[in-house]
Amino acid sequence: MKKLFYFTFLLFTFCSSQKHKINGISFVASPNLTTQKEINPAIETHANWVSLMPFAFMKTVNDTNIFFNSKRQWIGERKEGIENASTLFHSNNIKIMLKPQIWIPKGFTGHIEMKSEEDWLALEKNYARFILFYANIAEYQNIELFCIGTELNSFVIKRPLFWKTLIQDIKKVYHGKLTYAENWDTYQNVPFFNALDYIGIDAYFPLSNEQTPSIELLEKEWNRHKNSMKSFAEKINKKVLFTEYGYQSTDYTTHEPWNFSKEKKVNLQAQTNALQALYNQFWEEDWFAGGFLWKWFEDHTSVGGSNDSDYTVQNKPSLEIVKKMYSETSNASKN
Repeated sequence: MKKLFYFTFLLFTFCSSQKHKINGISFVASPNLTTQKEINPAIETHANWVSLMPFAFMKTVNDTNIFFNSKRQWIGERKEGIENASTLFHSNNIKIMLKPQIWIPKGFTGHIEMKSEEDWLALEKNYARFILFYANIAEYQNIELFCIGTELNSFVIKRPLFWKTLIQDIKKVYHGKLTYAENWDTYQNVPFFNALDYIGIDAYFPLSNEQTPSIELLEKEWNRHKNSMKSFAEKINKKVLFTEYGYQSTDYTTHEPWNFSKEKKVNLQAQTNALQALYNQFWEEDWFAGGFLWKWFEDHTSVGGSNDSDYTVQNKPSLEIVKKMYSETSNASKN
């Protein structure tokens, strides 16, 4: 009888680890206000979360100014667009991560470097103004998860006191859960994950340099990264969340998944294999919270398809892989 009880308990624990994952999609802003028509195809993926991503802009990695919520930006990235989209998704029982992030046209945010203490202080003042603007929106809209930054490793490492204070200030105005999205190769350098709710990782880990690697090979290659993530999660007692994950539908897509290029040859099978291997390796793990697929466009009927090399799975065979996994592991009311 005791053995039967123990087996039943193990089975329940295993099944619970499969369900209630954050099965998210990264919903790209558009020049128009989102309507139910644009949301319906996203719902059909069985996603239970979406990431809304208002961008801000810096001219260079040395610039102290951050431009955001500008009339020059698409309405989907502005305050009214975020409020409109979040209201619609909530009405469809979809939870939200608000992920404001910086774009530098000719530079990488992880390499932000100020030339003086005065410049660092100016950047900190402007970054706080930027992120607290969206934290207030997140609170007002009852958004469930707020991402306090994306791929800012140099900024994070060199200005730890600023980030400690910023997190405290965010918590004064926003009362949902918090994460921070660090790049795949530097997430263990972030000193403040223990003050947040999730270890956010933009999961573009290099795996195989084969043209069309098999699912079996990719699962094997994941082990070296997976073990490190699990150890880190257990060390600080926080779950890992893939704040971004995805693959282009191209040859060699798992070699450098972050390296976007439209010149690569389309390979739909490589994208499908890569996603299936990732799901096989992570979605059954208790220490793994889930993730946000990069990326999903509003105009579903005119994007993606068999000739497209972009990350989106829209109108590609890989969409069925996503639907199957998300259908098996979603429960929007209990995440």
